[in-house]
Amino acid sequence: MKYTGTVIKYGDNVDTDVIIPARYLNTSDPAELAAHCMEDIDKEFASKIKPGDIMVAGYNFGCGSSREHAPIAIKESGIALVIAKSFARIFYRNAINIGLAIVECPEAAERIENGHEVEADLDAGVLRDLTTGESFQAEPFPPFIQKIIENGGLVASIRKGDFR
Repeated sequence: MKYTGTVIKYGDNVDTDVIIPARYLNTSDPAELAAHCMEDIDKEFASKIKPGDIMVAGYNFGCGSSREHAPIAIKESGIALVIAKSFARIFYRNAINIGLAIVECPEAAERIENGHEVEADLDAGVLRDLTTGESFQAEPFPPFIQKIIENGGLVASIRKGDFR
């Protein structure tokens, strides 16, 4: 799995209430969720994201409630990959379940800046900041998790019978 995109960066402890405010949880429409993604900390988020962009964040990204709405809103907004120093465990699992590519790499999350161009090869776990030329090594997902993400999530993988 390879991704290239422009970075939008956030800090530590970005919780699910910030990712998708609770007032929008009365819908499960992915497009509607994406329209309100991150709006409480970044009013222009939905209008400035281009398909394939990469989100970078600090520690404990996705903390808070266990709602699947948060990774759905991020994925539907056009973000292809989230790189963070660490993820809240329930967000981590929900992201994989819905097919949102994520990777933990504290060094990359620290050094990559907003607006940088990043290339990620998740099969090898290599993240490259094309703006600075720096490379970072992350732990690649095992093949079965890579397959879940490639298929668009756990349900899509089950429907395909794609568990080898």
